[in-house]
Amino acid sequence: MRALVISAVVGALALSGCQNMEYDKAAIGTGLGALLGAGIAYSNADKDKMGQAAAIGAVVGAGAGALLDQKEKRLRQELAGTGVDVNRNQDGSINMIMPSVTFATNSASIQPRFQSALNDVARVLAEGGTAGKLALVIHGHTDNTGNDSINIPLSQNRANSVLNYLAGQGISASRMTARGYGSTSPIADNSTAAGREQNRRVEITVYETK
Repeated sequence: MRALVISAVVGALALSGCQNMEYDKAAIGTGLGALLGAGIAYSNADKDKMGQAAAIGAVVGAGAGALLDQKEKRLRQELAGTGVDVNRNQDGSINMIMPSVTFATNSASIQPRFQSALNDVARVLAEGGTAGKLALVIHGHTDNTGNDSINIPLSQNRANSVLNYLAGQGISASRMTARGYGSTSPIADNSTAAGREQNRRVEITVYETK
């Protein structure tokens, strides 16, 4: 898996030589490659989602350009007020954090009130016929309540639910991959109720493909 990630980074850096970047994505890509080559980790989820992206042909690092800039702008517009956090990762990919209200407690069924937000995601990604130029890595997370035997399957099922829903909205399943991480990659303090709520999430990372 590490070889796949490094290959993707190297390929992306090669592409950057003939592109004018608004910021130094090549330097960012080089940094990621060096960290991975040295075996230094982000979180388990960060490493794994990059490996999955490489496996489905996504460009990591310098390959992210105008298309993702455009999609980020449109996603911010369409998802304003939904509770979805849209941002950019250091490798140039777009990351969307779906809030805990996406699912009921201990359920992997997407709540009806949140389906419209996923409809917006699918519509924006498909605008201009560009869905075939994108790849999605969908990853589910839980807080630390309970144990791995409960949390890992639940997070996987939630990621699968989002993948299947987007597939039903016209995004090719072959361009998506899903993985559940249980409580292994928190983004907030699990010792507080507010922190646990933030950790119960699904993230969708959007990469540009080669």
